[in-house]
Amino acid sequence: MRDRDAVPPDSRIPAPVRGFWVVASAQARILGRAYFAAQAVLGAAWWIGVAVWSEVGRVTLGALDPRWVAVLDIPLFVVASGAAALGFTWPRRVAVVWTVLVAAAMVGYATATGLAGWGALLMIAAAVGSVLAAMLVAHGRVPAERLLRGPLAFQVAPARGPDQQFVRTLLQLTGFWVLFLAIIPAVLVFVEIRWGIRVAWVPAVRSAGAVMLVLASGLGLWAARTMARLGDGTPLPSASPNRLVIAGPYRWVRNPMAAAGIAQAIGVGLLMSSWTTVVYAVCGALYWHALVRPLEEADLEVRFGEAFRRYRECVGLWVPWRGALRQRCATRR
Repeated sequence: MRDRDAVPPDSRIPAPVRGFWVVASAQARILGRAYFAAQAVLGAAWWIGVAVWSEVGRVTLGALDPRWVAVLDIPLFVVASGAAALGFTWPRRVAVVWTVLVAAAMVGYATATGLAGWGALLMIAAAVGSVLAAMLVAHGRVPAERLLRGPLAFQVAPARGPDQQFVRTLLQLTGFWVLFLAIIPAVLVFVEIRWGIRVAWVPAVRSAGAVMLVLASGLGLWAARTMARLGDGTPLPSASPNRLVIAGPYRWVRNPMAAAGIAQAIGVGLLMSSWTTVVYAVCGALYWHALVRPLEEADLEVRFGEAFRRYRECVGLWVPWRGALRQRCATRR
């Protein structure tokens, strides 16, 4: 093993967390209030559409009587969102609770009847957006660290041999692949069919998805083997390596496992002709990039110090860097 392929930990220098979504700021609070303003405007526009075009109501409400829905939704969703945009606390809480409850109700209704699938999707998006916006307004950030506890917390893997670490990684990957690449996509395909939101794709797209899935799986296994062999750990934050690995696929991107997982999910979506699976993969990428990555990289900077800072400067996150920058970094090693 070359010295520059794996670097031992150096936790002498604390590292700050960097990232717009996880560090409190006034701009984040403004963005949260702007979201509620947009939600109020779009909600009002949607109700106008329901009143003017019956097809809007049929697609988004199914057989529900829009008059009865409007009695509660206009004050608790539209008006409350507008008041939340002005900075009022209780309307913000009301808007969030109501939106989440309506989203859950619409999911149940669409699943039971096969109607209003697009309405259920819109309410799911509104519920997620409302919760995130409420966090931004209340905290100035998204407290993502609250989700990284227990088995999801950053922990260093117990020192073992490379073969044992690789076997452990394979067991972890098997669980992740079954859940995130089989069970969840299967549920999403069922939802698309049941809710009437299925979109047919040409066979070439499915073939491209199969190729993408195979290549991404190979990348993931390569990254896992490299991490086990040189880092004495796994690529997963809950059993992170004892040494900083900068060899194999880690020479080209900083987290090839995340890139592989996202590409795998997109490949599964294309293979299954499931646009919601592709959206789910993109949402997972955004979640990891905006909320998990800043905390993970801060943890790595604390543990490996200057070695990780140089690595972060010289290696791209998602796309390999080329040209003068990479050449300059190569000369510094």
